[in-house]
Amino acid sequence: MRNLILFGLLIILLLAVQFTSAKTVDEVIEKYLRARGGKDKLASVKSIYMEGAKEIMGRDMTVKVVKEQDKLSRTEIETSVGTDFVMITAKGAWVSSHPGYEVVEKIADEDLAIWQTALDISDPLSDYIAKGHKAELLGKDTVEGNNCYKIKLTTGAGREMMFWVDTITGLLSQSTGSPIGAGIWNEKGILTLYKNYKEVAGVLFAHTYETRSAGTNAQGIDGEIFFHTILVNPTIDHKMYSPA
Repeated sequence: MRNLILFGLLIILLLAVQFTSAKTVDEVIEKYLRARGGKDKLASVKSIYMEGAKEIMGRDMTVKVVKEQDKLSRTEIETSVGTDFVMITAKGAWVSSHPGYEVVEKIADEDLAIWQTALDISDPLSDYIAKGHKAELLGKDTVEGNNCYKIKLTTGAGREMMFWVDTITGLLSQSTGSPIGAGIWNEKGILTLYKNYKEVAGVLFAHTYETRSAGTNAQGIDGEIFFHTILVNPTIDHKMYSPA
């Protein structure tokens, strides 16, 4: 009888340890933010400039990203035949995807809220409740052989994103997201791997992004972007806000 009681107490203890050691979504997010440099350090990033190189279908491209917190997200892709861009502001969003031609398309107002999730530099996981988002911890998964916590984030605008946070380093290993705007990407979205983390102004940034499309509509974006330049809090030229 005594042994049964001891065995029962052992089971209770093991269960208690299991639940005590189980991570909550907020604990995982806190670990991730600390790994990046800390919540306050991330919040201090008000603008950013990134420039890198990518090859798509045999063509060399220059990728430039300009962001200003809650105000601007502009991505330019320069090729030998011209420049494409996607520009998102607090007032609207525009896309130019015909190099060599002055064709700029304005995104419909009903789709704008989903596009504007790109305006958040600090990170969608940081202060996610205050931003109107919902986060769920879906357990663990592996990314390229490494154990990761899997987080599902649903934004206030209804966009769903998945994040894989390395259980050891606390850094983001992979993400996927539902498409921004119908007809631009496959409905299954894009998978992005984050590699080559380096510190810039006290914050860790992935300098290599590997993208993999989930379907045939976006196969041209597959491959790596290496960002050789990342500037934190640069002055943003007002011309970056112009869709012309």
